[in-house]
Amino acid sequence: MNSILEKIANAPSLDFGTIFSDSFDLFKKTWVQGFLLQIFTFIMVLPFIFLLYAPLIGIYISAASSGSQDPEAFKAYFAGLGIAYLSLFFIGVLILIVISMALQAGFFRIMKQLDFNEPVQTSDFFYYLKGKYFGKMIILMLASIFIGSVAVLLCVLPIIYAMVPLSFFTLVFAFNPELSAGEIITASFKLGNKKWLLVFGLIFIASLLAQIVGTLLCGIGILVTAPFVYHPVYLVYKSVIGFDDEQPKSHIVA
Repeated sequence: MNSILEKIANAPSLDFGTIFSDSFDLFKKTWVQGFLLQIFTFIMVLPFIFLLYAPLIGIYISAASSGSQDPEAFKAYFAGLGIAYLSLFFIGVLILIVISMALQAGFFRIMKQLDFNEPVQTSDFFYYLKGKYFGKMIILMLASIFIGSVAVLLCVLPIIYAMVPLSFFTLVFAFNPELSAGEIITASFKLGNKKWLLVFGLIFIASLLAQIVGTLLCGIGILVTAPFVYHPVYLVYKSVIGFDDEQPKSHIVA
């Protein structure tokens, strides 16, 4: 942990254009895995959505077959959603968020392997779906929700600030799973503060570009382009903190 904080404190100046350009080069290597990340996430969420809305779908089918809608049926449906059911629903949402974080962490690990021309397997997506990591990811998820909620309550500017450190939570965890949740949060905020303007600009431009290109590709293309936003953030982490087996950095301003 001390080594990570020292690297962040002594972080070199980084070039926006070079990182953004290198993000495209890396994306060429990872776009298939990025697409799989979207598919796996959707597969995880789909059964949960179906279980939640299956009764409602049944009401719609019944109304369509009879040719009339019964408002009382909808009222009865929503009235039947008791506290126990809503609690289970809330817990299910939290579990889905944790699973999504685990898949995203696996994608960062795959991204690093492809960056260093190492072999990857589809099973690498599920590397962090292990019991020993779940507790830590739950804490990180709850911390993200709490920080985000507080930032929203404090109006717009705090959430704009917080989005940069929050974007490093899963990334720092992926490459330092041995750290405690508190240390991961600390490192994420230190790195986010140190490179806030650069990372905010990269995230904003990458997100905008991913949405535009994805829309131009008939909408479905967003499944391919959406993971592009992870690449510049990964490259900032690589240039500042790096890895034990890292190749020479190319994003530093001379």
